[in-house]
Amino acid sequence: MIKSDDLIAAALDLVEAGGRGRPRQANLRRAVSTAYYAMFHCLAACCADLLVGGAGSERSEPAWRQVYRALEHGPARQRCNRAAMVQKFPAEIQDFAGKFVLMQMRRHQADYDPEARYDKDAVLQDIIVAAEAIAKLRQVPVKDRRAFAVYLLFPLRNN
Repeated sequence: MIKSDDLIAAALDLVEAGGRGRPRQANLRRAVSTAYYAMFHCLAACCADLLVGGAGSERSEPAWRQVYRALEHGPARQRCNRAAMVQKFPAEIQDFAGKFVLMQMRRHQADYDPEARYDKDAVLQDIIVAAEAIAKLRQVPVKDRRAFAVYLLFPLRNN
């Protein structure tokens, strides 16, 4: 399983790969992208753990993988960007949602804009933003994280 903490560490490794000199733009781009993926995989694991069962629980591995893989980048961004809905969640989830949208935009720029240029300090700040958002999300009570997972994965229906 992909661990978000490992992705944060990999992003930091990419930034520091050049030693004390300026990192390659390719490394900085990959670091931004990897920081976003840390957030994405944290969210996917959160959804699967809360809806099917965490590690060590009696769970169906195929069902866990199905929920993990059900999270999609575009729809997750759209849901995180719906302020009227997101504001119903605790501040830590609101913060995560806003940073998720921001980091996805940064990932798109890093992966697809051939003229984008990156600064080591700015990329380190993006990695810190992602790591802090992940840490705060993990501290949110289970019932709120579970409600957020349901909000992200299932269609909204009017009552």
